[in-house]
Amino acid sequence: MTVSGSSKLEDGRSIAHRSASQMGISKTSFGRTPAGKEVYLFTCVNASGVTLKLTSYGAIVTSLEVPDRCGERANVTLGFDSLDGYLQRHPYFGATVGRYCNRIAGGRFRLDGIGHTLARNDGPNHLHGGEVGFDKVVWNPEQVMIDDAIGVRYSYQSRDGEEGYPGTLNVVATYTLTDSNEMVIEFAATADKATPVNLTNHCYWNLAGAGAGSILKHELMIAADHMLAVDDTLIPTGELVEVKDGPFDFTSSKTIETDIKEVLPKTKGYDHCFALRGQDGRLSVAARVKEPKSGRVMEIQTTQPGIQFYTGNYLDGSNACGGFKQHGGFCLETQHYPDSPNQPRFPSTILRPGETYYHKTVHKFLVE
Repeated sequence: MTVSGSSKLEDGRSIAHRSASQMGISKTSFGRTPAGKEVYLFTCVNASGVTLKLTSYGAIVTSLEVPDRCGERANVTLGFDSLDGYLQRHPYFGATVGRYCNRIAGGRFRLDGIGHTLARNDGPNHLHGGEVGFDKVVWNPEQVMIDDAIGVRYSYQSRDGEEGYPGTLNVVATYTLTDSNEMVIEFAATADKATPVNLTNHCYWNLAGAGAGSILKHELMIAADHMLAVDDTLIPTGELVEVKDGPFDFTSSKTIETDIKEVLPKTKGYDHCFALRGQDGRLSVAARVKEPKSGRVMEIQTTQPGIQFYTGNYLDGSNACGGFKQHGGFCLETQHYPDSPNQPRFPSTILRPGETYYHKTVHKFLVE
């Protein structure tokens, strides 16, 4: 198993002890790509010793070490210790995903009367930007210090026609760690032609610690009264379905395992987009998760209309999965709805010249 961190407990969790004198941000080499491009690892430490590590390859979060109720810190996101792990085809651990996260039906869409064809890299559909999405490129990094926050601002230019998408897209992804134990993610983009844009971060979380086993005992609340009905390939049908009293009802906190058998074995667990309640582009609560034994809590706020809940259904313990097994981590990906370019009733994901795409998500960590 490859678990990011400085030391490990017997169950595989990683712990780092930091002093206030170690606050700040440092940059080290993380290796080179097969094309010879250097990749960097950034380590951010806040006033309480919470530690965020990121790499310029894929603008990826490689680890995030936060305290439990006893003050012991553990890495709570799945990843690899070395660049080699990320260079292989892996389950998007910690990655910045784009140009369009989630699925586009049939790898096709029409925009302003012109048809566009994308890679079909998820059965019959397009997934997470294609064969070489934003998770597989080297971003240009810049260290940032903003008030009580430190982090990295990444930039990338996606050329016209890259992975089949129209228009040159200039993207900025900013990840910061605050002294309030928040990981703040801000995405911004502009384009010279109309193009669909839907960006997200794809961290896999285990609040007991990466490698500590199943996440099924985590207690989850999602601020959504509806979810998107999907077909057998997880493409939305266009219908929003009430979740009340069903297996997708997380309006009140319950363990992930409570109703998971009702969605098995069709999807091996949850992999569904929820329509967040009352989203109007302002930052508001999307989800809350608690791991009872450690007391760790993660609260998520976002400006986005949807959140994809995924329970690590296809983690299989292989090297490509970092040694992590099925349900060893969960994702809560804030985003626009899947397949929006083909669904006129959904909120638009089309970015046009002169407009700016903007998306903010805050992960706040605390203990109970």
